[in-house]
Amino acid sequence: MTDLPATHRRLVSTVTKDGEARLSIQDVPLPVPGDDEVLVRVEATPINPSDLAVLLALTDPAGYTRQDDGSTAAPLAPAVQRALSARAGIDLPVGNEGAGTVVAAGSSDAAQALLGKTVALAGGGFYAQYRKVPAAACMIVPEGTSAEEGASSYVNPLTALGMVGTMKREGYSGLVHTAAASNLGQMLVKLCAADGVPLVNIVRSEAQAQILRDLGAEHVVDMTADDFMAKLIDAIAATGAYLAFDAVGGGKLAGQILAAMEQAALRSQKADGPYGSRQMKQVYVYGGLSTAPTELTRSFGMRWRMGGWLLTYFLEDIGAAEAAGLRDRVARELKTTFASKYTQRITLDQAIDPAIIAAYGKRATGEKYLITPNA
Repeated sequence: MTDLPATHRRLVSTVTKDGEARLSIQDVPLPVPGDDEVLVRVEATPINPSDLAVLLALTDPAGYTRQDDGSTAAPLAPAVQRALSARAGIDLPVGNEGAGTVVAAGSSDAAQALLGKTVALAGGGFYAQYRKVPAAACMIVPEGTSAEEGASSYVNPLTALGMVGTMKREGYSGLVHTAAASNLGQMLVKLCAADGVPLVNIVRSEAQAQILRDLGAEHVVDMTADDFMAKLIDAIAATGAYLAFDAVGGGKLAGQILAAMEQAALRSQKADGPYGSRQMKQVYVYGGLSTAPTELTRSFGMRWRMGGWLLTYFLEDIGAAEAAGLRDRVARELKTTFASKYTQRITLDQAIDPAIIAAYGKRATGEKYLITPNA
């Protein structure tokens, strides 16, 4: 630790007691690793949709302004302030995942073995120059793989694997995925192709549809097209995809998917009287790109389910050994199946610039931001 700084910089998000969401950069003491811990110099950490809810505290990304103390703040709506009251006055470190170099290690053999290695990991607080973590949480990236290539090795790759794993565990044979042109969606296209899993991709424009077709996707449906429902029914009937993962959450889309599943099922089976088909249909909401209420028009029989899905819970359900196997696959395929593309690279200071917040807060497809804390 003698060659390292005494302090380092980190980004925190704070819900203030007077009704603001505030982003600031703090200088804090450099943590010292315990026996089974390591200190990672964070070289790359992505901004994922799952980060934005904590980072921006459900505020309008375009509403942030620079403050006299160098921080950036936006007003909270009264309902949001009430919902986030437990956060009031607490500085929350942000950043679910990242990658970098192990620069200090505890006394255990496992920790010492990681010194000098480039590792990728998750656990929060990665929008910082350094991060102390358990040695067991580190995934050594393959030789010749950079920190940038390993920065998004947890959330999106394991989510894609978790979707396919959930499909298999619950007895389905195909998938429907929304907001499918995202980085995650593109990974899922490649994963399903490699594993022989039928996949229906729902996108929001013809340009997004072309992105997936260029990757080899067979079934791509544009939800803005006039024939959306007809094409969705055809795609589900062709694939037998009766399990959906919805990143949108709000609005009518989840209900439309269930309705399309029902119509696809009725092409090959009779209705059970007034109760519809006997085909079980499931939509998991795993994101919140739309904050509107979820609308269901009951036109899909009586065998259906809708619920939430979270990667953390999936990994807990499958157990440590199986989860480790998934991480091993991610490491092997970081440059192929699970490769990520970034359109912008920004520093910690830029991450709290109001204009840049407005840009990455849009969560536009194909515009993924990467923070380089030590740049």
